[in-house]
Amino acid sequence: MKFKATTLHMMICVAFMIMTNVTTAFAQKYRVAACDWMMLKRQKLGEFQLAKTIGADGIEMDMGPLGKRPQFDNKLRDRHFQQLFRHTADSLGIEVPSVAMSGFFAQSLITRDNWRDLVADCLKTMDVMGAKVAFLPLGGSGREWQTMTGEPYNTLVARLHEAGEMARREGKIIALRTGMDARHTKRMLADIDSKGVKAYFNLQDAVDQGLDPSTELRILGRRRIAQIHASLTDSVTLDRDTRIDMPAVKRTLDRMGWSGWLVVERSRDVSRVRDVKYNFSTNVAYLKRLFQEKETINKN
Repeated sequence: MKFKATTLHMMICVAFMIMTNVTTAFAQKYRVAACDWMMLKRQKLGEFQLAKTIGADGIEMDMGPLGKRPQFDNKLRDRHFQQLFRHTADSLGIEVPSVAMSGFFAQSLITRDNWRDLVADCLKTMDVMGAKVAFLPLGGSGREWQTMTGEPYNTLVARLHEAGEMARREGKIIALRTGMDARHTKRMLADIDSKGVKAYFNLQDAVDQGLDPSTELRILGRRRIAQIHASLTDSVTLDRDTRIDMPAVKRTLDRMGWSGWLVVERSRDVSRVRDVKYNFSTNVAYLKRLFQEKETINKN
């Protein structure tokens, strides 16, 4: 009897381990956020309630406008706003997975003299909101560097290496939107050579260039992708957009073993482009239905 009991116990343990592994295989974490500046709530306290209203899990908070200013127009340097924003986010259960330096859509990281100060400001703001990823678009740096040779490219790579090391020392990631295809982005990340720099994959960039997003994701690889902007240029909401096979993107990410935040930036219905609640709630609901449904089933 003792032998049988021991054998039965071992069989139960093995079965439990198998079930746990199966559950883990399916229980990938995909969470959905939205960009505050695209919802016309850039660093406004109401962004957290709006995120709650549209059903998002989080907000990608912007650092504020830059333009000709020496610094971002950033409220979160003020202790009063730090406490107010963090308390409001926590009370509503809204996370801030990333902070965006959207000012670099128009400003050049190559020619900006105080770029270190701007990066440091972003990293401090991330501390306030508990964010681990900084979104850094390179659109304002022109196109000359995209030849991946010459002084502009070398300067950009050197600055991004230093910025990445600043982030790495604090356990954070700077995620780049390069605007280039996956092969060139992969090569650029190798040249930057910092564990503090990864890619911020944008579905829009792949689709607009006539590339297959799933193929691009596989080329980049799981470990190089910090976050994903899961939206396209404005036309229709994501659930009705025939330009992309989102279920195929989901299957690709599952197979890659990637997990993380999907952030809605655009995909607004052009006939209702100013209807923030409609566009963002529709896109968030679609992504949650597609990416989180299996997780819910397995948890139950």
